[in-house]
Amino acid sequence: MQKKIVAYKALPADVLSYLEAHAEVVTIDPKDADALRAALKSANGAIGASVQITPQMLEGATNLKVLSTISVGYDNFDVADLTRRGIILTHTPDVLTESTADTVFALILSSARRVVELAEWVKGGNWKASIGEAHFGVDVQGKTLGIVGLGRIGGAVARRAALGFRMNVLYTNRHPNAQAEQEYGAKRVELDELLAQSDFVCLQVPLTDETRGMIGAAQLKAMKKSAILINASRGPTVDEAALIEALQDGTILGAGLDVFEQEPLPTDSPLLAMKNVVALPHIGSATHETRHAMSRNAAENLIGALDATLTNNIVNPDVLKR
Repeated sequence: MQKKIVAYKALPADVLSYLEAHAEVVTIDPKDADALRAALKSANGAIGASVQITPQMLEGATNLKVLSTISVGYDNFDVADLTRRGIILTHTPDVLTESTADTVFALILSSARRVVELAEWVKGGNWKASIGEAHFGVDVQGKTLGIVGLGRIGGAVARRAALGFRMNVLYTNRHPNAQAEQEYGAKRVELDELLAQSDFVCLQVPLTDETRGMIGAAQLKAMKKSAILINASRGPTVDEAALIEALQDGTILGAGLDVFEQEPLPTDSPLLAMKNVVALPHIGSATHETRHAMSRNAAENLIGALDATLTNNIVNPDVLKR
């Protein structure tokens, strides 16, 4: 019997053709929760992104064996519940590393040099004489970058910082990163020391119970007044209300943000009115090349898991032991 796959995200034509060569594919509008829930009941696998897949949505989905997310993050899933049900969850951790690290560094540079603010100032017809100190930014080269979470993306950011900009790299991580220490001179420290010493604090952690709200008022006060916070991980890792207050009060110099507690960012958010904030619409991996590679990788993960040949990119490998 031919396998059935539910696609709850539009896929590139070649990726869709690849899936159709292996299974019957049903495409569902991700905004139609009832249709998605009904389709999952008879599916063997599903592929998509940016939709919360709750345990309630999986009730009755007795044939479902694999969920493949087109992302590195998997906070849209209850992993423990999936494991209990015997459903494999796969993700795409490698193909987006470099493009996301590029975005992180774009936030560092644009925040430090006030690129967005001054570009709009020029477009507004305000450049009528040589600029003075009121429009100066701060250097990036030679400064100290503190990376909270030195995994794949954090390591790629560290490489850019140390080798490209001669930055001193501090990091916190559950485990030492020997490669970063040997090749980039990265130094592992406790979070308090990282916050106190860094000119740029960059968050590269997944959203978990432990990381939710990990940067709040106390942590922001521990940072240098000249420091800039960079977050391209997940919005809820930062207490947004505390960040807004810190930016308004001058507790820190600025912020470069690609993620927010609520996305899209509400039009009445105070962050939108702040000149010392660079706000992007969650574009971390959003290049044509990378998003295509992610879709292809997720499709291959899905088929490999359904065929019991996949050995990597599995979030909950304990399922394989069942």
